[in-house]
Amino acid sequence: MDYSASKKSTGEFLARTQKLYQQAHICNWDSIAKDVNLIPELGTLDKNVSPFSLLSLEDAPDRHLTRSKIYAKAMYLQKPLPPKDRPSKRPKRIRIGYFSTDFKEHPVAYLIAKVLEQHNRDQFEVFGYSIYGSSSCIMRQRLKKSFDSFTDVQSMSDRDIALQARQDKIDIAIDLNGYTQNARTGIFAYRAAPIQINYLGYPGSMGTDFIDYIVADQHLIPSESQKYFSEKQIYLPDVYVPTDNTLPFSNEPPSRFDLGLPYDSFVFCAINNSYKVNQRVFDIWMSLLKNVSDSVLWLLETNKIVKANLEKEANKRGVTSDRLVFAKNVSHEKYLSQFHQADLFLDTFPYSAGATASNALWAGLPIVTKSGQSYTARMAGSMLNAVGLPELITETEKDYEALILELATNPKKLSEVKEKLANNRLTQPLFNTELYTKHLENGYQQAYQNYFDGNLPQTIIVPK
Repeated sequence: MDYSASKKSTGEFLARTQKLYQQAHICNWDSIAKDVNLIPELGTLDKNVSPFSLLSLEDAPDRHLTRSKIYAKAMYLQKPLPPKDRPSKRPKRIRIGYFSTDFKEHPVAYLIAKVLEQHNRDQFEVFGYSIYGSSSCIMRQRLKKSFDSFTDVQSMSDRDIALQARQDKIDIAIDLNGYTQNARTGIFAYRAAPIQINYLGYPGSMGTDFIDYIVADQHLIPSESQKYFSEKQIYLPDVYVPTDNTLPFSNEPPSRFDLGLPYDSFVFCAINNSYKVNQRVFDIWMSLLKNVSDSVLWLLETNKIVKANLEKEANKRGVTSDRLVFAKNVSHEKYLSQFHQADLFLDTFPYSAGATASNALWAGLPIVTKSGQSYTARMAGSMLNAVGLPELITETEKDYEALILELATNPKKLSEVKEKLANNRLTQPLFNTELYTKHLENGYQQAYQNYFDGNLPQTIIVPK
């Protein structure tokens, strides 16, 4: 059958992209392999597909940007609201509006909650707009209290939400979703605020002319990669990702027995979203299990099918299924505490760990990562730099495997790395929420000053 892109309809492109995305979720790599040659064409010619769906399937920042541009051009045809006049006098307090579907129990919420609480109210007035779903969970209540004004706008149209932001005199609108599930990108297409920023929720460029900036750091988006972003960068000096340095661990931490882990085995931890686990990564992990006696690989059971498929793939590589242990979804405090029972975290590539990497490092668990070209391929590396462990960042598959093997078979070296992480956790920038918030606010101030001066968006570098 000819799957040439030129002969496929938009519906077929969407269906094939969604099929690949679902196959990635269940680690059905044989099926992915049948369409792998089509991936570079999906969403990069003239037919749009969801840009997020293919981020894990190739490390190609040029095509990630092209997909976003084509998607945005097809989906967001709104005529922006008339621009508001630039003020003649700079306001005493800049009004920031955070827009999200995830003001609830969600990785983004856990990352950003304390930053919202820490915002300097002498300089900023902070608004929250909940654009999808509702919840009565503790995190929702915490977030509501962190804003000066919190509004549930899910029942309003994108245009009316943008008008509400205009009425609230929002100076800077922050999109915490990007092209993720239930996003309301149309709000920003209407131009909710004079300055609009892509932040945290979407690991890549949105490819639009209505999003002005993206929050980054120099490792996440090196200068040579700026061409893969339609946004200008707000470069924070240490790390792009916020953290909460008060996140609690469970008062009743689970033991290895509780978690189904062998008492005296070396535990490789790869508790990450299943769509990030690909055939090449798994090949390396199975090689490591063969080379480290009595070791096990600890994965996340995101669905029943993925468990069966990964056990089958392990058997195909000569590794018995009892060497794989699957973690269940638990409360956030228990989730954090369970990392204490692992010996080393193995990152995925080309889509690395984001919030999960932050959680593992907060729990004192070292991570070995392999950096690539895309935003998605550099997230864990940014965090390792910011916690003073750049030596755990590798550039090739060979070096990635070799470093993991060395740490797993050299208890003294692994102990030194863990001790360094323990010392750095509260002394290096990664988990200094107060310092991070000041840096982020400096970026917002510079973006506003640039607008106030009548300039187009330009790259912003926040000093240390």
